[in-house]
Amino acid sequence: MAGTAHDGAEGSDFREQPPQDTASGLATTEPAESRFPIPSAATLTLLGSGDENLLVLEELLSADVHVRGNEVTLTGPRADVTFAEQVFSELVSMATNGQQVGPDAVRRTVGMLTTGTAESPADVLGMNILSRRGRTIRPKTLNQKNYVEAIAGHTVVFGIGPAGTGKTYLAMAKAVQSLQAKEVNRIILTRPAVEAGERLGYLPGTLYEKIDPYLRPLYDALHDMVDPETIPALIQAGTIEIAPLAYMRGRTLNDAFIILDEAQNTTPEQMKMFLTRLGFGSQIVVTGDITQIDLPGGQRSGLRVVREILEGVDDVHFSNLTSEDVVRHRLVTDIVDAYEKWQAGHDGGGTHGGQ
Repeated sequence: MAGTAHDGAEGSDFREQPPQDTASGLATTEPAESRFPIPSAATLTLLGSGDENLLVLEELLSADVHVRGNEVTLTGPRADVTFAEQVFSELVSMATNGQQVGPDAVRRTVGMLTTGTAESPADVLGMNILSRRGRTIRPKTLNQKNYVEAIAGHTVVFGIGPAGTGKTYLAMAKAVQSLQAKEVNRIILTRPAVEAGERLGYLPGTLYEKIDPYLRPLYDALHDMVDPETIPALIQAGTIEIAPLAYMRGRTLNDAFIILDEAQNTTPEQMKMFLTRLGFGSQIVVTGDITQIDLPGGQRSGLRVVREILEGVDDVHFSNLTSEDVVRHRLVTDIVDAYEKWQAGHDGGGTHGGQ
C-alpha cells in the first residue's frame, strides 16, 4: 500500500515491464510496475492536506500506490496499473495548471475514467465560469460541462434534472458572467410561487416580504457570485430583477439573461407565456425537476410537455442531468440512496416523486 515518506527523492522516469502477448490473455493480469515523478511544485496539491487525496486514491484504485518524496510507484495487474496511470496523469495536469485538487475532484476523476468518457477529466473539471474572492465556479461533471457549453451556444436552454445537480447554480453563474462581459444589460430571475398559488395579494406584508420565501434560493445563489453589499443597489437600478413568474406576463424582455427556476411547477400555458417574453439580445435558461411537481389538482406540468412541443426547434437545447451529477455534500448522495433503498423495501420497488 501507499507510503508517504516525503524525503525529496527525485525518482526515475516512467518505466514498466514489457507487454505480454495479448493473444495469451495475460496482458491485463500479469504483474506490472510503473514509476514516475510528480513535478515538485504540484506534489502537495496532488497529495492533498494530510495526504487526504492519497487516501482516497488508495481506496478507489485497485493498483497498489506508493509515494516517496515526489515519486509515485504503482504495482499490480497491468490493467489496474494502466488505469491508475491515467488517473494520476489527469490529477497532475490539474495540479500543474494551478487548479485546486481535493478528494471530490479525485473521486470525480476516477468516476469519469471508469465510465470511459472520451473527454479528459482535467478539461471537464478545469473549465472556469466565474471567480470571486479566490473561489472559482466550474462544472464538476461531464453533463454539467455540456450544459454550460449549451448555454453558451444556444438562445433557449432547458436544464432538467434532480435537486443538487447544479442546473440553477450554473445558469446563475453564466448569467453573472454575461452581465460582467456586457453581453446583456440585466439579469431576470423568476420562479412560480406555487405554494401561494401566485395569489400574492392575500399574503401579509410588502411585495418583497410576500415573495421572499419563494425567491430566497435565488438570492442565496446570487450571494455566492456577486458582492452581497452591491445586490440591493443592482436590484434598485433594475440590473438584477428577482420576481415571481406572474410578474412576467405582458412584458417583452430585451438584452437580458432570463432564468426560470422550478419550471416543473408551471402549467403549459404559463410556460408558453414565459417563453414568449423573449426579446432581442436576450437569452433564456429554464431549469426544473420533473420528479418534483407540486402543481395542485393534477395539473399538467409545462416542463413535461415543452420537450414534445419544442424538440427540434433551432437554437433550443435540452440538457439532461442525472443523480450522477449531484454535487452537494457526498453524504447527501448516501442519504438519498438510503431513502430509495428504504422506499423500495416498503412499496415493492416503486419510486415516487415529490418528496
